[in-house]
Amino acid sequence: MSFINGSESNSTVALQHQGVLGLVLFGTVTTLPCCVFLFINLTMLFTLRSKAVFRETSRYALLFSLLCADTVQLAHSQSMFLLSTFRVTLPYPVCAALTVLNHLTLSVSVITLVVMCLERYVAVCFPFRHGAFITAKTTGVAICMVWCFSAIKDITQLSLILSFHFHNVKQVQMLDFCGRESVFVDPVSETFNRAFTYFLLVLGGVTVSFSYAGIIVAARSASTDAASAGRARRTLLLHLLQMGLTLSSTVHNALLIVISTKLDRVVAVRVQVVLYVCVIILPKCLSSLIYGLRDRTIRPVLLLNLTCQWRRPFLSPAV
Repeated sequence: MSFINGSESNSTVALQHQGVLGLVLFGTVTTLPCCVFLFINLTMLFTLRSKAVFRETSRYALLFSLLCADTVQLAHSQSMFLLSTFRVTLPYPVCAALTVLNHLTLSVSVITLVVMCLERYVAVCFPFRHGAFITAKTTGVAICMVWCFSAIKDITQLSLILSFHFHNVKQVQMLDFCGRESVFVDPVSETFNRAFTYFLLVLGGVTVSFSYAGIIVAARSASTDAASAGRARRTLLLHLLQMGLTLSSTVHNALLIVISTKLDRVVAVRVQVVLYVCVIILPKCLSSLIYGLRDRTIRPVLLLNLTCQWRRPFLSPAV
């Protein structure tokens, strides 16, 4: 997942050969969907804070945390893409802070999806204990733990870099584009990051598999609502898709290298832009689309807010 910043720089190196018109064109092609997704995400965040039922329900509180992380990633990715497209360099401290923030939110996204899978497992397999186990207080504690754990990881990685290349931090202005490769150059830090990425892959896969298997077993019980179990299974599969797309950024850089060597430059640039939109931008809006379209409680409120009908009377559906 930490290859995102580097992949943006690799994409834009090829873009710079296309001239001013090409830069403007590809900048517009990527910025327009990014702005649309940002609007949807921000509207979803507003929706989740607009009613007590959303603020006090555990799965919506987790969704709010996930959307916060996804929205920061979306804004960061597009900002770095545009800065590198137009050959704008940043001071090293600013670049390092932005890179660490991006890594933090990426970790938060994956781990929050893991927690959301477990919440669905408890809701289906232990419906009578769900209210006691999953409360607003325990959910808040879980969200804080996710953010703190992710922050500790990135602080540790940054400490490794500063201890290994402390003299480079004194350089005020970076000579290259802001990205992972220009900030985290310490081999120890790179190994640490890869190990953490593999840990997230294993954690996500095992959690989804365990939860899915548990829900299938529970669905055969007469005391379990078959419709609820079916919805939970589909939700888990969607969460697995989200995890896969989020972590697919780890191979995005390698794909760009293969594409650059196998295809014509013009074709390669177009394919790279499509990959950037599909692999980097689109996954950051999946949570809003999945819950906004599937959840019968959120959907009417979200649609109301998306159409900017703020003052229209609305009767909240029963939960």
